[in-house]
This record gives sequence, structure tokens and C-alpha cells, in this order.
Amino acid sequence: MRYGLIAGNGRFPLLALESARRLGHDVTAIAIEEEAAKEVETLAPRCHWISLGQLSKLIDILKRDGITEVVMCGQVKHAKIFSSIRPDWRLAKLLATLPSKNTGGLIGGVIRILEDEGIHLRESTFLLKPLLAAAGPLTKRKPGKDEVADIEYGRRVANALAGFDVGQSVAICERACVAVEAMEGTDSMLRRAAGLVNGRPLSLVKVARGREHMLFDVPVVGLSTIPVMQETGATALAVEAGRTLLLDREAMLEAADRAKIAIIGMEA
Repeated sequence: MRYGLIAGNGRFPLLALESARRLGHDVTAIAIEEEAAKEVETLAPRCHWISLGQLSKLIDILKRDGITEVVMCGQVKHAKIFSSIRPDWRLAKLLATLPSKNTGGLIGGVIRILEDEGIHLRESTFLLKPLLAAAGPLTKRKPGKDEVADIEYGRRVANALAGFDVGQSVAICERACVAVEAMEGTDSMLRRAAGLVNGRPLSLVKVARGREHMLFDVPVVGLSTIPVMQETGATALAVEAGRTLLLDREAMLEAADRAKIAIIGMEA
């Protein structure tokens, strides 16, 4: 069966395309010009480039290639969605009908339009199930008593915010929420938090949004997360087991072990 893969930024779409090749899936990549890496072209049998806002072009490509199932892989920066998007007529019509123009509302509206065209969205992770975080400690060092207390508190805060489309991560220090991720992304949020705690250790807690499906906006951490945690004094990372992708998993966990950072998968 032929699938469509909408590629945003980061390693996620590249790993998904590599996995699709190993599994023998026929994939057409639709790469977002403002986000996707040129490497997408070398990994997909067919690759089309579209700009943010070109919803009609996306549908035309999928129909022309006979695609009825598509996945969204990789991030589109929240700020860029609202600062760089130039909507075509179809997307402009959708935007005019949305009660709230947050990311979830916008992508949810796009999904409904695709469904009306006979195009179904599959879970973003279906090509990368082995990279989902397992439950329990993932590194050699387990979180200490204080880190566990911060993680438990941070999880309550993050879950309470998850339904409001304001980011997926919180930075916690001594059972206080120092920073909440918004459109700036996790790395910038951690750096902001580090400027507020005078060198005290931080715990980073990342959860999935408050929805049952994993069609888009899947939490992702990877090798690049570790140096930012070192830079900002974050000593523990907690992610949702079965709902968070660990990109470059082995290299990431080895780097965390060298840095004495504890990583744990939180059970639902």
C-alpha cells in the first residue's frame, strides 16, 4: 500500500522514511519547505515540496498519487505556523470557521478536510513503534528522592495544561513550576528556567497532549536534548511511556549516562 508522509523538521521524518524503506512500504513524501531537511528527498521514492498554507496543493498531490492514508512526522514550530503561514483559499476558508486558532484546532480542521476528501490520517508513530519510550528507568541512574518529588508534581502540572495547547513540557525546581513551554519550544523554555533558579537543579517533565490519539504533535526527545539539559542544569527527564518518541535512542541514553542525567518513562 502507498502512504503519504508529511515531513516537518528534525530527525522524526527521516527515521520514519528509513523504517518505511526497511518495511517495504511505498511512500510519497510531502516536505514542508519552511521546515523539512533536504535529506528527505534521498530517502523517499517520491518527494514533493509545499509551503505552509498550501492545503489545496497537498490534497492534489495525494490524490494524484492515489494516496488514501497519510502520516504527519516532524515538528512545525508553533510560532512559524502563525507568523509564516500564507493560506491558500481552502485554508483561509478553514481559518475563518475555527472558534480558536491554536495549533490543535488548526490541524484538527485540516484533518477533517482530508477526511472529507477520502484521505485518512494514521498515527504518527506507526512506523516507529520500537522508538516509543518504555515504562520505568531508562538510564543507569534512577531519579533521586527530590527528583521523583519534582517529577510527580511536574506531571500533575503538565497534565493539567495539556489540553490547552500551550506546550508539552514544564521545568520544575524544588516542587515549584519554574517555566511552562509555549511556542518557543523545550530548549528555549529550559534556558529561560535556568535563568530563574540560580544554579539549582531542574527536572524536565514532558507529556502528550490531552487527547487519546497520536495523529500529530507527538512528544519527541533525542540526542540533542542532552547537551541542553547539561547547559541548563537539568538533571532528570520524565516522559510518558508508550507516547513519547526517543530519537537516536541508544546514543541519547549513552549521552545521558555520561552526563549523569536520569531519564524515566512514566506509566499512564
